[in-house]
Amino acid sequence: MPDDYQVLKLRPEKEKLDPFRPYLYFHEEEPGFDGKLHKVNTIFLTNRECPFKCVMCDLWKHTLDESVPPGAIADQIRYALDQLPEASVIKLYNNGNFFDRRAIPVEDYPDICNLISDYETVIVENHPKLCNKHILDFQKRLNGTLEIALGLETIHPEVLPRLNKQMDTDIFIEAVHFLKLNNIRTRAFILLNPPFLTDRQENIDWCLKSVEFAIQTGIDTCSIIPTRAGNGIMDQLQKDGEFLLPELTDFEEVIDRAFQNNSGRIFADTWNLKPFSDCSDCLQQRTERLNQMNLKQCTLPQIKCHCNKV
Repeated sequence: MPDDYQVLKLRPEKEKLDPFRPYLYFHEEEPGFDGKLHKVNTIFLTNRECPFKCVMCDLWKHTLDESVPPGAIADQIRYALDQLPEASVIKLYNNGNFFDRRAIPVEDYPDICNLISDYETVIVENHPKLCNKHILDFQKRLNGTLEIALGLETIHPEVLPRLNKQMDTDIFIEAVHFLKLNNIRTRAFILLNPPFLTDRQENIDWCLKSVEFAIQTGIDTCSIIPTRAGNGIMDQLQKDGEFLLPELTDFEEVIDRAFQNNSGRIFADTWNLKPFSDCSDCLQQRTERLNQMNLKQCTLPQIKCHCNKV
């Protein structure tokens, strides 16, 4: 089972980042719980790397080795908001854990909440182990509703312990129950084809089982992510036959079946699906189909192509 040392040993270099600027921000739309489309401003904050060295993670590429100084996170948000249009939802994603005090300084909470006071919903990401009473101080300062995205990844009993995530399903359940008790909405990140599971049909089945588990636990929204190589150790696992890159066809099947199962709100992560497709003729159309399914929250007719992957 890979540990921190093995994960770090195989890494390529990080990107060079400015601690006073977000490394990415954009405007998008997302259906709300009311069934209407909501404008969303998403900001990817530059901050200290997550302390959990998950095997499949590549988010560390856009993080720093040291904590940012007080005021830097507020400066990043201020800078992004000056470039972005009005929206009712804001995502403050930091490639780690928003409530890791070494990542987002507690001293910045008042300024952060003041900057985002007009937003109806504030979404951040956090490790289930770090879902505790410290969240409530931030929640009390908000004018809007807080939502926290948690990495569930998979409920496969042999795979989850090998991801070096330092979490089991009991910890996840405890975190979700704590958040629900305090009126905090939740979403879960779930992987299709995590490492150490190399049978195509098993990957599809366990992804859907993980979605079902998340919804039954109380998760409001599931975001399904096809697992990628490119972080060093995942490339090695692929060479060793311990990681199977998902096919776009499998991803489409999982999303279609999740909607058919009425599994709450479902989102397909459609960022850069090119590695999962071997046909350039239909990739754009198939990606757009998934994007439209995200917006409409229903299945749509499949794209037919000469490649026969429909």
